[in-house]
Amino acid sequence: MAKTPLFVVTNRKIGKDGPTDKRADTLSYFTGKAGADLTKFDNWVALKGEAFVKALRAEAANFPLLPDERNTEQKHVSLFVHGYNTDWSDGVTRYMQIKKALYDAADLGVLVLFSWPSNGSTAGYLPDREDARDSGPQTAELFVRLHEVVAAEQRLAAATNDPKKMCRAKISVIAHSMGNYVVQKGLAVAAKRLNSPQLVTLVHQLAMVAADVDNDLFQTDRAQEEDGSLMSNLCYRIGALYTGLDDVLGASAGLKHFGKRRLGRSGLADADAVWDNVFHADVSDLIVKKDIHSAVFDSPKSLALLEKLLRGVDRKHF
Repeated sequence: MAKTPLFVVTNRKIGKDGPTDKRADTLSYFTGKAGADLTKFDNWVALKGEAFVKALRAEAANFPLLPDERNTEQKHVSLFVHGYNTDWSDGVTRYMQIKKALYDAADLGVLVLFSWPSNGSTAGYLPDREDARDSGPQTAELFVRLHEVVAAEQRLAAATNDPKKMCRAKISVIAHSMGNYVVQKGLAVAAKRLNSPQLVTLVHQLAMVAADVDNDLFQTDRAQEEDGSLMSNLCYRIGALYTGLDDVLGASAGLKHFGKRRLGRSGLADADAVWDNVFHADVSDLIVKKDIHSAVFDSPKSLALLEKLLRGVDRKHF
């Protein structure tokens, strides 16, 4: 079982007792002390942005350089974005569980937590949605930084004609619940900052788990400058895992009153009319019927499917 360092990026304001549910103007970076209780903020060590990038590059430099036919074995630098009603401690706990159950167990690579200022309260749905939307530009900053690292290494490999200098990591994202809205807004802003590049894959695999976003987000008849089009352009593949059993998302749709069903509850509005790198999978028969909104992370069969999605296994062979 491989173990990699723990990393957190957050736009929570850091108070005297640790991260709060208020949004900061800048991102903060941390790495966890090995073997410590990481639900306690004192056991996280602050990093500067440059040191964070350096640490990630050092981890990725140790990844094997594999031939194309072994693409699914390539390791990842991944971002996990938690959902609503999640305070700092809850987010860290879920992050560590996913890291242990998936990334360490399957030797998948490095997982980074992005902790945005959710209020950690079921009554805080609407304030959380505002924080999720407003976290978009800062999430974009993180995506652009990852893009610059990958692009720099690709340019170096091309300039020196040395394939060994190529980036050895896939960039992937797992977003849960309203964390998908954070990612939606972040990728849309990142695409505009990068001038909507047509030949660049920023995220290899985007896994949208119980996504609290509109289920027609990726319809091809929507405008090119809308979020779904911008997201599909920056991602090699987008997979949405959904179940009609998710009553949390049923309540979310009721709160919005916009007439749009939730992607994580109903799947794509029209799976035949979306960008061809977008698909959905019903996980109703794969999850343990308990705490259904987060059951994908707690059920062995759905975790196995999530691993296949991240590795890039063809959707017909799930």
